[in-house]
Amino acid sequence: MKHFKILIVLFLLSCVTHKTSAQNITVNPNITPADLVQNILINSSCIAIENVSASGNPSANGQSYASFTAGTNFPFSGGLVLSTSPSQNAEGPYNQADSKGVQVQSWNGDNDLNRALGINNSRQATVLEFDFTALTNSISFNYLFASNEYQFNYPCIYSDGFAFLIKEVGSSEDYKNLAVLPNLTTAVSATTVHPKINPITTPDGIVKGCDAENETYFNGYNSAVSPINYAGQTVVMNAYTDVVPNKKYHLKLVIADDETRQYNSAVFIQAGSFVTRINFGQDRTAANNNPVCFGENFVLDTKLSTSDYNFKWFKKDDSNNYIQLSGAITSTYAVITSGTYKVEATLNGTTCVSVGEITIEFTPEIASTNTSLLQCDDNTDGISIFNLTKTANIVKNNNTQIINQGYYENLANAQTKTNPIVNPESYTNKAPNQILYARIENSFGCYTTPQIALNISNSIIPDQSPIATCDGDDTQDGLYQFDLNSEVTPQVLTGLPAGLIINYYLTANEAITETNVLPNIFKNTTPNSQTIYARAANGPDCYDIAPIELIVHTFDPPNFEDETLYLCKGDQITLTVEAGFQSYTWSNGNTTNSTQIDTAGDYSVIVTDINNCQKIKKFKVILSEPAVITGADVKDFSGVDNTVLIQYTGVGNYEFSLEGSVFQDDPTFTQVTPGIYNAIARDKNGCGISNSFVVYVLDYPRFFTPNGDGYNDLWAIKNIEEMPDYSISIFDRYGKLLKQMTQKSLGWNGIFNGQQLPSDDYWFTLQFINGKNVKGHFSLKR
Repeated sequence: MKHFKILIVLFLLSCVTHKTSAQNITVNPNITPADLVQNILINSSCIAIENVSASGNPSANGQSYASFTAGTNFPFSGGLVLSTSPSQNAEGPYNQADSKGVQVQSWNGDNDLNRALGINNSRQATVLEFDFTALTNSISFNYLFASNEYQFNYPCIYSDGFAFLIKEVGSSEDYKNLAVLPNLTTAVSATTVHPKINPITTPDGIVKGCDAENETYFNGYNSAVSPINYAGQTVVMNAYTDVVPNKKYHLKLVIADDETRQYNSAVFIQAGSFVTRINFGQDRTAANNNPVCFGENFVLDTKLSTSDYNFKWFKKDDSNNYIQLSGAITSTYAVITSGTYKVEATLNGTTCVSVGEITIEFTPEIASTNTSLLQCDDNTDGISIFNLTKTANIVKNNNTQIINQGYYENLANAQTKTNPIVNPESYTNKAPNQILYARIENSFGCYTTPQIALNISNSIIPDQSPIATCDGDDTQDGLYQFDLNSEVTPQVLTGLPAGLIINYYLTANEAITETNVLPNIFKNTTPNSQTIYARAANGPDCYDIAPIELIVHTFDPPNFEDETLYLCKGDQITLTVEAGFQSYTWSNGNTTNSTQIDTAGDYSVIVTDINNCQKIKKFKVILSEPAVITGADVKDFSGVDNTVLIQYTGVGNYEFSLEGSVFQDDPTFTQVTPGIYNAIARDKNGCGISNSFVVYVLDYPRFFTPNGDGYNDLWAIKNIEEMPDYSISIFDRYGKLLKQMTQKSLGWNGIFNGQQLPSDDYWFTLQFINGKNVKGHFSLKR
């Protein structure tokens, strides 16, 4: 059983190997150059061939030109191959191990190829060339280029070269190369057709890559199952040129290695693809970005003589079958509907039939609308400034797929797209009721030219009354803001048709050009009076422009600062502002310029002038009354530090005095000398003087001199008799009681037990009946 499974696997592998091998191309290197051209390349009775020749690999290991056949996984079922190595090396699959290629030192390059490609050093050239005469006006054939240079970063650096060179026989002109990229003159090669190549890390470091070049034409890299033995290849491309019928041309197909002679390349040409054809150019389709414009007179022209050819024209039907067009037998055909068209031109007396085919698509008609712009005129001369771009969406019926391509003063300029109006946003018409033209295009450049009539509006906004407001901020400078939408627009729109839009501008010209539209909240820039301009618009059209005077009234009555006043308890005061204004509204309801009040509090008056501007003045009325002195906090017996703090009640702003002449704001008096004082408080707001309060400030003498001179002979405390009952005890330094005194005592004379005491310091204790106790000492001096 195990052996049976092995046999099954071997059988499947052999099938896969056979199938893969069958898909590789097969090369016949033994075919002659004449057979390659006449039996492989060309299949047309419209082409005469002569002077066929070929050259290539000079060594014994095989021709470098050959025919080939291919399976289904190669674009061509057969054809011819020209290579820079023995042609049999082209057979697949791709083998990277031997991709470096064959180098034959005696195998030279080609000078015509060098000149065509602008190089100097081609090597290992293979050439197939011949003369031909075509009976029609163009030839073409299909090919692809393959190369082992499509690996690593080689396409960033170098490429083998090839060319299909043609010129008229006997001409001294340079060859024309047909192996170029579509619609360009760039020769096809590995360096001009490749994808993006990223940097490559090698043992020697990082090798730089390069950006993609014409990647659309690169078919891809090959692998070990590819039908050809090359690393990569292009897509199928077409070589094409116009020719003059019955003229003889020389065609040289040549490929060569670069100077390294390594990593060979080949060009594969499709069998039977070398044909004559009538060339109508590229299909005119949306996919090719070149459809025929709606309404365009589009004629297919074979450029062949009706006297020499018979013509049949065909169009494909819905079933994709060609149906001959009845009556179409000339060399041209005017196409009026989309479709695929074909012509067969048979040369009289021959079997040569040239065929031309093209697919035509017509774009849809560009819907457009003629329109007009209605502008206002500031001087009735019919000339104004128009913003033509307002019609941009109107003329193209709001179709976002249609492109505006300018505005023109005449139809010819619009059609040729020349001399567009430079500043369409601010165009001054040249004459009343002038007609302009817009050019609008679809994405393919098809266009139409709708008209724009420039007209002047004859509608009128009635003269407007000034719009007045009051300067409502603290700075009465005649500058204040207007809410244009709510304060001005309702007046402007009165009596006008519904649907108008109002915008405002500083000048009439800005209103016409619609530049620098004012904000809705607008503060005038000219004090007291400024004229702005209202523009009424009906869609893109100007209805009329009207001047609007904005007036800012100022109101700055004199002496209108807020005031603080004082009301004496039980009195009345009068609050007054300037007389002569339109009205007064007091917060207490009075309506004259003054009001009498008897209660403290906050009051205000709104004064209105003749312009209905208002000003508010505020009064703060504060209650005040005479103070009542209730007592005094006395700190005495302290020498220069004696203080008196007057104690009082009352709502007022007071100042204080101990002797009735000098007043101070602080009820505390410092450095008070001993004595009897009559303290009073005075209301600063004029509401009167308080009661008088007697204050006693006592202090004891610091020394006395009992020497009988009648001065300072007794030690006694002045004014102490005015104080509550007390007793004074005097001691010597040893604490011996020397003297006691009461309110009836006159003082101490310095005598103890009939003897005069010596000069010394003595101590005393003063004890009041209310509990206050004062201690100190003094000096006796003789």
